[in-house]
Amino acid sequence: MVRVRFAPSPTGYLHIGGARSAMFNWLLARHVGGTFVLRIEDTDEDRSTPEYEAVILRELGWIGLDWDEGPDVGGRYAPYRQTERTGSYRAAAERMLAAGTAYRCTCSVERIEALRAAAEAKKENPRYDGHCRDLGLGPDCGPHTIRLRVDPGETVVDDLIKGPVVYDNGELDDLILVRTDGMPTYNFVVVCDDVAMAITHVLRGDEHLNNTPKQLLIYRALAASPPRFGHMPLILNMAGKKMSKRDGETSVGEYRANGFLPEGMMNYLARLGWSHGDQEIFSADELVAAFTVEGIGRAPGKWDVDKLLWVNAHWMRALPVERIAAQARPFFEARGCVLTDRYVDAVRALRDRHRTLVELADAGRFFFVPDAEVPRDEAANATHVVPAVPLLTAVLPVLEAQEDWSEAALEARLTAWCESTGTKLGKLAQPVRVCLTGQKVGPGLFQTLAVLGREASLRRIRAGTAG
Repeated sequence: MVRVRFAPSPTGYLHIGGARSAMFNWLLARHVGGTFVLRIEDTDEDRSTPEYEAVILRELGWIGLDWDEGPDVGGRYAPYRQTERTGSYRAAAERMLAAGTAYRCTCSVERIEALRAAAEAKKENPRYDGHCRDLGLGPDCGPHTIRLRVDPGETVVDDLIKGPVVYDNGELDDLILVRTDGMPTYNFVVVCDDVAMAITHVLRGDEHLNNTPKQLLIYRALAASPPRFGHMPLILNMAGKKMSKRDGETSVGEYRANGFLPEGMMNYLARLGWSHGDQEIFSADELVAAFTVEGIGRAPGKWDVDKLLWVNAHWMRALPVERIAAQARPFFEARGCVLTDRYVDAVRALRDRHRTLVELADAGRFFFVPDAEVPRDEAANATHVVPAVPLLTAVLPVLEAQEDWSEAALEARLTAWCESTGTKLGKLAQPVRVCLTGQKVGPGLFQTLAVLGREASLRRIRAGTAG
């Protein structure tokens, strides 16, 4: 059975690259009926925080990624945490020492630094010289590290995406597995965890490729079968460089806060380095059905916010209006809106015109705030309302006499009035729209009147007749 994992460090927010790695592993597991494991790599105690872990879990859940096992907490799975597994790392190191695939090293920091300086002076890669390899040091040797014994030869990474990548073991060094303070190192604990959790496949970013030969050597030293590795190209900015904060938002949470939909984010991330013919729009179910590792490309993906907005706009239109309304509610409330029973109708009137929930709430705020708080475009008022005061004054009694304030009834009544008076509907619609919304663009006139309601609509038109 395929078993995959996502293993973030809780030292910062969930980056879009990490989210894509998590999603590709999740999609692989779901596609083949495998298992997706979430493991928190929190051994960096100085930088890891529960707050960052909580954010990572929240953003994974927001995208729609769930995991299949872990400690049971109130009927749901908590992630595995490395800090809760330290005993297993010590036991693995002891097994390697007993097998002779690792050894104790008492070399001082000063000696290691001197080796580094000498190598740099010769323009060589710094590496440990093996001083303690064959000394047979025991546990009573004093302060020491535990190092991996790396024998001469080659290590081949049979990469699922890149193909075979060959490394000279002479360049890999006898890496430290356990530090002097007893803390295990990253590459060691990753391998121990993947062995214990029977991980069969690892899809991760290109930046981890140089760790893979070191990890393969540790698997060999533990007499364990390694997973299949696939290293995905990085996500670049539109200039073809590694993304940074200068490129705008780089964490998933920033996009959630800016009103993107989880369906839009999942769809866009999936297409960022993976393809399935010419199809651009995918639901989660479609992604699960179509996903294969072979579809992951070798070229870096480029983060294109305009493309993300296009994808998100599709899901703004395609999802049930009730779901859009539920996700948009916090954005309206944050803008001081007091929502009414016409709220879902307002979202229905607005959503086709907007790409994010923020745009939706900004545009629809006029429905749910007092008249004095409606943002007014003074230029639009001067252009469209002031010259139309006689027309607004003439139509006002017609609207005041209208009891049925439904969209269909309003359309029928105003259309008939325009025909009877020889007024073009477009000439009436624009000044009325500006009176109601404060802007010259917005939803359809009859939708706007119906959602805003009779009293608020009449009140704002009366104000418009004053110029």
